[in-house]
Amino acid sequence: MSPRYFYGWTVVGATFVMAMFSFGLGFYGLTVYLASLQRLHGWSASTVSAPVTVYYVAGALLTAATSGLYERLGPRTVVIGGSIAMVSGVAALGIVARPWQLYPVFLVMSVGWGAMSGAAINVILAPWWQRRRGLAVSIAFNGATLGGVLVAPVLVGLIDALGFTRALAVAAVVSLMALLVTAALMRRDPRELGLGPDGGTAPVVHAEDPAAAKESKRGRGEALRTWRFWSVSAPFALGLAAQVGVLTHLVALVTPTLGGGAAARAVSAATAAALIGRLVTGFVVDRLNRRVVASATLIVQIVGVTLLARAGSPAGIYAGCALFGLGVGNLTTLPGLILAVEWPRASFSALVGLVVGINQFTFAFGPSLVGLIRDWAGSYGPALAACTVLEAVAASLIVLGPRRSRPGASASNAWLRAPPRRGRRWRSARGRPAPGTWW
Repeated sequence: MSPRYFYGWTVVGATFVMAMFSFGLGFYGLTVYLASLQRLHGWSASTVSAPVTVYYVAGALLTAATSGLYERLGPRTVVIGGSIAMVSGVAALGIVARPWQLYPVFLVMSVGWGAMSGAAINVILAPWWQRRRGLAVSIAFNGATLGGVLVAPVLVGLIDALGFTRALAVAAVVSLMALLVTAALMRRDPRELGLGPDGGTAPVVHAEDPAAAKESKRGRGEALRTWRFWSVSAPFALGLAAQVGVLTHLVALVTPTLGGGAAARAVSAATAAALIGRLVTGFVVDRLNRRVVASATLIVQIVGVTLLARAGSPAGIYAGCALFGLGVGNLTTLPGLILAVEWPRASFSALVGLVVGINQFTFAFGPSLVGLIRDWAGSYGPALAACTVLEAVAASLIVLGPRRSRPGASASNAWLRAPPRRGRRWRSARGRPAPGTWW
């Protein structure tokens, strides 16, 4: 191994694989499970969507505690525990015979989702990266997108070949083996190797300042009272509610026009576009205003959803899936990247868990919202229109940004209220943008 190789890239790779299976089974796989359950049992869209809402709500509550679990137990222990819960729930879905049984099964799955979803990716990588965090996080999150490109179509193929019960059992066993290997590669912090973030010199560790510790503990509560925090959390919560609602019903939405096999390819097209969108964003986001990038992402998704609502041809549906997919990855990546430049490093882990938890709690209602409107209207058109409204509101809110500090605000709490003025680069002594500063 080259002496210049930084183990942080191994952590990125391990997180990439973790994300591929956690999102493949626990996010993109949901649309496959729901379509299969509707077909096998004749259950309505609202019947199978309600347990998914419970799943996301429970996962949101667990996600809010993710940072604390990772700090106390380390990534290996948390990922192993989350993996066992996730695959146990997936295997149990194959033997569900009554609608009420979906609720305990999805609750078990929610433990794995809370332990290995978006907040976990950010928390695992935060100690390892600072200057190149945008690229590292985007690469790792592309594992989540690949879960849609590979895992969801494989699930469809396995179900067609083996049947629902046997296919989910096979998927659970294979996924557990891969996740256990992945967990073994994870380390807690670069300081274990005598290094600092990005492979630099390890920082000198001083005794914890009691005043700083007290400030860190109250930082989450103070953040909840600021517009800066909610100007990140609220737009992404609304945008993700629309996005998850569309994704959960995507197979059922496009199957009448495309058929079962082509519907799986349409999902793959959406997730392949998400892979491209996130990768391109990862290379440029560290040089751009991240709020503007988020707003543009939502606008592109609005165009895609509009095409899905109006298109009656396969070409129109594939185009809609591609445009919608371009934003799928970025909406889960960008909240953490915005927090990283607008808040102190010491507060990042706690706040990213809080933001992702709030987002998940909100988007938990997306599948049920789409299902209820679809059952009421008799088609998916009005439900998709509601999703575009949510995304339009989110695109507007995100660019408003935080308000400036009020006159007389105390210096100790100024970072809670406003960043430096827009349009300026604050640079370190070496000429690079100073960590944790506003672009």
